Order: sequence, then C-alpha cells, then structure tokens
Amino acid sequence: MTAPVVAGAGAFGTALAVALSANGPVTLWARDREAAERIARTRCNVDRLPGVNLPESVSVTAENNVLVLAETVLIAVPAQRLRPWLQSHADRLRGKALVACCKGIDLETLTGPVASIRALVPDAMPAILTGPSFAADIARGLPTALTLACEDDVAGTALQGTLSTPALRLYRSTDTIGAELGGALKNVIAIACGVCIGAGFGESARAALMTRGFAEMTRIGATLGARPETLAGLSGFGDLALTCTSDQSRNYRFGLSIGHGDSFDATITVEGAATARAIVALARDRGLDLPICEVVMRLCSGGIDAKTALDLLLSRPLKEE
Repeated sequence: MTAPVVAGAGAFGTALAVALSANGPVTLWARDREAAERIARTRCNVDRLPGVNLPESVSVTAENNVLVLAETVLIAVPAQRLRPWLQSHADRLRGKALVACCKGIDLETLTGPVASIRALVPDAMPAILTGPSFAADIARGLPTALTLACEDDVAGTALQGTLSTPALRLYRSTDTIGAELGGALKNVIAIACGVCIGAGFGESARAALMTRGFAEMTRIGATLGARPETLAGLSGFGDLALTCTSDQSRNYRFGLSIGHGDSFDATITVEGAATARAIVALARDRGLDLPICEVVMRLCSGGIDAKTALDLLLSRPLKEE
C-alpha cells in the first residue's frame, strides 16, 4: 500500500501528517512550492503550526504526481476552496479514497464536502473525517477521537484501520450527511458563543446558546436526512462542546472579536461565517426557523451588532422547549 497523502499544508493538514506518521511514511502536499521546500528543509511549518517538528517519515512536496500515486488522499483545504481544488486535480484523483478534512457548506451549491467529491470525482470513494479536535493537540500526540464517515461501510472499515493511530481514535459511521452538518454547523454556534462572551453576556447565556444551537442543528439535520445519533456524537455535540468553549477555536475567537468590537485578522479562515449564509439559505428554502443561525449570518455581514443580536433572540415568543 502506498503512503497516504495529506493535501493541504495548513495547521490541520500538517497535524494530520504528523499524527499519521506513527503508522509509517506520509506525504504532505502543499500548493505553494516555496512553502513546501521551506517546510521540508526546516522540518517545521512555523507559519501554521509553530513548535511542532515533522518526523522524518513525513515527506513534503508540491509535486502533483504524488496525488496520482496515492491510494488514499486526505484533503485538508478550506471548505470554500474544496470544489476548485477538486476540479483542478480531478484527473489525478480518479478511483482513490478521498477523505475530506474540512468543515463547511459550499456557498454556491449549498452542499457538503462529500457531495462535492461525489459530484466532481464520481469514481472516487468519498469520506469525511471530522469531530472535536485542534491541530495543536493532534500534532502533539494528545488523545483525540474523531468520526470517519463513509457510506460504503466496507471501505470505511478499511480507512478506519489505515488512518487510526494509538493517539488518534476513529469511530466509523455511514452517515456522511450527519457528519458533514455537525462539523459545519457547530462553527456557526461557536461564533454566537464567542459574541456572547465577548460582549459580556455571561456563561449562562453561552450555555443557553449552545443548547438551543444544538436544537437548530438537529432540526436542519432531520430535514436533510442526518441521523440523530450522529449529531449527538463526536461530529455534532462533541465538536460543538469543544468549539464553543475554547480560545483555540478560530470561529469562537472571531465571535469574541465581534462581541468586543475589535477587528479580526482577515487572513484567518473562519468557516462558520460562510456556513451561516449557506445554512440560512437552506433553511429558508425548506421553511425552517433557525434564529441563532440567522442572527450569526447578520452579525458576520455587519448588519447588526451584538446588543441587537441579543435583543432579537430575547424578544422571540415564549414557547415549550
């Protein structure tokens, strides 16, 4: 079996390559040739994952031929860049196991990563790796449990064996829709929780947002065909709990900046902002009421401030839980 390739040398892609090297050789593919050469030379991705040294079993390259030779490719590119990346490399990815390692909903198609793989590389085996995790924890070898979702359970079982390590425990699922939605929607709720804490609304308000946000996740999930147990698992509730409570979360920090009234580094990818727009469009098409997602969408566009957002949520009619 050929070494797996991790496509995308950001923080998460680099961390995955480091973790998977516990099983043997891994190739980390970077889009930028200069960056690939620098990482290969210094054995450190200081711009994205400082303080982590790459083991010798991790090869770093920008050569596209490694995609052709690999049997399994883990795609760690931002969700809104996944479809262009797949289109650019579709011929090289035919017949492979393609594991999406991003969380979001495409703004143009309103579909998740697995659907994008299926549409653009139809003869590949699509899967998604998602769940509560931070790149720094994975790279340091700290215990982490994730969901690996693949509709073909035989293929999913094989991937589970290939990609699990002593510290990275993968739980298998065939519910790719639920895994996609959990990973995407928790980012939206994390932004809301960041706004809540940043604006000084308190921990009790955050707990309420997390709880009612999870209700919104299950509501849209049921409409789109997700299984309740998937959203209650690692890829849903587990990721929600982590992302809404830690400063390591980019989406949470983005919300904090809104709550504080501060600017945010535009070079940092905040998947939840785009996902909020996509999920609101999906919900409106289906006549669903997702008030927290609606408020986050308006906050991210600058249409309202944190105080107005709270007033909108508190002024909603009282009802049975």
